[in-house]
Amino acid sequence: MGRALVRALTEMDGVAVSAAIEREGSLDLGRDAGELAGVGPIGVRLTDDPLTAFAAAEGVLDFTAPRASLAFAELAAQARIVHVIGTTGWQDGDSAPLKAAARHARIVKSGNMSLGINLLAALVRKAATALDEDFDIEIVEMHHRHKVDAPSGTALLLGEAAAQGRWIPLAERSVRVRDGHTGPRHKGDIGFATLRGGSVVGDHTVILAGQGERIELTHRAEDRQIFARGAVKAALWARDKKPGLYSMADVLGLSD
Repeated sequence: MGRALVRALTEMDGVAVSAAIEREGSLDLGRDAGELAGVGPIGVRLTDDPLTAFAAAEGVLDFTAPRASLAFAELAAQARIVHVIGTTGWQDGDSAPLKAAARHARIVKSGNMSLGINLLAALVRKAATALDEDFDIEIVEMHHRHKVDAPSGTALLLGEAAAQGRWIPLAERSVRVRDGHTGPRHKGDIGFATLRGGSVVGDHTVILAGQGERIELTHRAEDRQIFARGAVKAALWARDKKPGLYSMADVLGLSD
């Protein structure tokens, strides 16, 4: 994603790369970010010093890990800049530090930065509202073999949209694993199925299954650049907003 972000920034008007951060000990430290991204030298070398990088930027595009993102949010709050977070794999308790940082930073956080996925989430929410619990909701996702978290952040985003449409708490009604003699499906649950393999960028399908009919809403990501372009658009949107914690639904004007 770092390479994809650099490519997106060099291709879009009104933005430029001011710094690029890598983890401590990376073999790529000191290399030109543009050369790594395949766009040629841009005069920005990878550093493991986020403090200096944040001081030079108006916004940060962050696709790392929760622990790093929480530290970056604190730095973004100190610098009072935009922080776009595409990180997934969050745990209970991670939201409080982000909300605290959002008192001073403009944070846009989403399980998926794709414009299409966030439109899909809005459609899922409306469909879940329109169709009662006689329609069972199942979410199927597939990603490449190297992805480390499951279900994906995008699947959880879609599950949350479905739960909002039904006015139910996802944490209490989601089913992540089915194995053995599970008995019949509980009415109103939201199920998740996770597939991993190959080089799949990201496939997500939300199934609303009723008696004698089935609706399937699907998004297939074919290129990681869609996430990078969405992140840049989010940063530009947040640039003149008040400090706060926003979502891609806010960016697209889809918030209720």
